[in-house]
Amino acid sequence: MGNLQRPNANDATRTVNRSKNVSPGSGICSRCVDDCTGNCEVFKATFRGRELIYPGPFGQVTAGGDKDYPVDYSHLNIQGYALGARGLPQGIEGNSDTATFPGVSTETEYGWDIKVKMKVPIFTGALGSTEIARKHWEHFAIGAALSGITLVCGENVCGIDPKLERDGKGKVTLSPDMDRRIEVYRRYHQGYGEILVQMNVEDTRLGVAEYVSKKHKLDTIELKWGQGAKCIGGEIKVNSLERALELQRRGYIVTPDPSNPINQAAFKEGAIKEFERHSRLGFIDEKGFYKEVQRLRDLGFKRITLKTGAYSLRELAMAIKWSSKAKIDLLTIDGSSGGTGMSPWRMMEEWGIPSLYLHAAAYDFSKKLADRGEKVPDIAFAGGFSSEDGVFKALALGAPFTKAVCMGRALMIPGMVGSNIKKWYEEDKLPVTVKQFGTTPEEIFVNWEDVKNIVGAKEMKKIPFGAIGIYSYTEKIRVGLQQLMAGSRAFNVPAITRRELMSLTDECAKVTGIPYLMDAYRDEAMAVLNS
Repeated sequence: MGNLQRPNANDATRTVNRSKNVSPGSGICSRCVDDCTGNCEVFKATFRGRELIYPGPFGQVTAGGDKDYPVDYSHLNIQGYALGARGLPQGIEGNSDTATFPGVSTETEYGWDIKVKMKVPIFTGALGSTEIARKHWEHFAIGAALSGITLVCGENVCGIDPKLERDGKGKVTLSPDMDRRIEVYRRYHQGYGEILVQMNVEDTRLGVAEYVSKKHKLDTIELKWGQGAKCIGGEIKVNSLERALELQRRGYIVTPDPSNPINQAAFKEGAIKEFERHSRLGFIDEKGFYKEVQRLRDLGFKRITLKTGAYSLRELAMAIKWSSKAKIDLLTIDGSSGGTGMSPWRMMEEWGIPSLYLHAAAYDFSKKLADRGEKVPDIAFAGGFSSEDGVFKALALGAPFTKAVCMGRALMIPGMVGSNIKKWYEEDKLPVTVKQFGTTPEEIFVNWEDVKNIVGAKEMKKIPFGAIGIYSYTEKIRVGLQQLMAGSRAFNVPAITRRELMSLTDECAKVTGIPYLMDAYRDEAMAVLNS
């Protein structure tokens, strides 16, 4: 529980305590001396103020909360069996020759009526208006498309587009950045997954849904209630006064107020170095939700999805129930703490229901509806996943309702790493961590030839290294998942059940409803002993 004892210093805010002894409640050094040169959060906030709310440096990092919760997914273990096989193709009997782990199918699908198939049960978190999403977009989009997974284009992309054009009613008529994002993914789409666009309050007012429907004939649009990192609208930072004023004129909340002469003077003097652009809070009501879903369907969208965050159990119940009644195609439930861009650090650490708790409640609520004969929408879990064991546990915990796992930073990092490898390669500065595997891209990337086989030798010259990185990472998830599934004798995703999990503590069992490991399968064990 060490992360709970130092809330006044963290690498995310680039702060550190001077003393090894820290007050657990405040995070302040037990002995604060008068002439200390820092650099705890209180020290730094003394002269940088509100800048300490956010991780940094902006545009160069992703940040995820590191609070150590009493129960999390590590308190679940995966069951393995030596008996039986489920999910094999019809007519095939499970034995050592027919039921091998490379034969496990990791394909999944989501959708109320018109389904979308993915090769691997993962997809990206919303990659929207953050600087990292913008500058690495080709890496993310091409990598996701080649991997056969869905890519979520996040909120505010049109709203911050420098080349945005609007009509007299303020509706978008041209957004080159949105066009680029959609077209790049589609250019390399392999028939699995899709690109969908997410909308917040500003996007709705701007007419983003109308734009992507009319110009790009997009099949899916996503409504957003929130995420696991924060309970307020999305933010970015801008380091130009002119840009801040432009975004303010477009209707965004910009702080400190760039039109205020005092703040303008402070910016020119160098005290204020950045302005924050904020989205408005979303407010929901049941009738309004159904009306908006129908409006979007009338625009021609085949699928409507919903992303919600780590709000109270009341909002979770509303998301599941209303999605059922509105026939939402995919409901993504994002637990705290998370974060892929610029979320307030303390909010990331201290706000919201942690992932395991939220997901356990989501299963419980979904089952209540299903037991009454009501159809539950396909569900995806999000909130801190990065490896195949986490994917398996999420699919099992939410079975049979959970179809996929939404990944934020874990699917961004390979794109960033691949992009950097390209730069290091061109500058002949490959670090030893990369150079140990070779000095050419063909040697470095284990899946280089796989990608080349998909796109062809000529097109391979256009594929960014980050895209190959995402493909390689997705392959690691796919193969690792195959092994775990084979060990649990589940040879396709629908065959995964909650019985494939066991709780390592009584508290985990109480939270999740997954039996404590000494109780799981005990009845079956006694039946064997007594036979």
